[in-house]
Amino acid sequence: MPRGSNCGCTPYPELSASSLTVPATRELTATNDAVGGFTSSDVLAQLHSDSDVISNVAKADVVEIEIGANDVGYSRSCGASVDCYQPMIGPIERNLHDIVARVRELTQGRQVLVILLDYWSVWLGGQYAEARGPAYVTVADELTDQVNTVIKGTAAQTGSTYVDLRAAFKGPDYAYDETRYLASDGDHPNAAGHRQIAAAVDDVLTGDLRF
Repeated sequence: MPRGSNCGCTPYPELSASSLTVPATRELTATNDAVGGFTSSDVLAQLHSDSDVISNVAKADVVEIEIGANDVGYSRSCGASVDCYQPMIGPIERNLHDIVARVRELTQGRQVLVILLDYWSVWLGGQYAEARGPAYVTVADELTDQVNTVIKGTAAQTGSTYVDLRAAFKGPDYAYDETRYLASDGDHPNAAGHRQIAAAVDDVLTGDLRF
């Protein structure tokens, strides 16, 4: 999601940096190291082996992390069987803890704000999901619940900040249709979706004493 895949727009990390910049007072720039299709294992490996990513994180004051959906991506072999995807949930939790720990290690005890963002859906969303049928929607919702619970729990356990993108896209009761925020692939956010994510992140950042 942070990469801006299938959008042709400015992704939300750059939007946040721009909107929070105050001329002559505070200038924020964003370095977007996201890679489309990465799993939590890929991001963890990135933080240990990619010298550019390691350098960027080491200098950062804010680190945004959104990962987990690709770990439980829809597969024909599992289809609409929730149980088939269960073995993938535990590794997401372990990897996410390790990712945050690695960020803390790289920033050497500095007061870095780590932000963990969740998902409106780990599969297709809105009308794109509905077109796949009720079984697809049910499993997508259940897996999204599980992945988001892991992300929220990890944020609480690691002293990170949690951003509820499901609420940002679907409303406080998760009842709204988020199609208007989705690109034509039904999976990634469109330009309006990236603006919505940036707004949700900005609300968190402006509540922090450093912003």
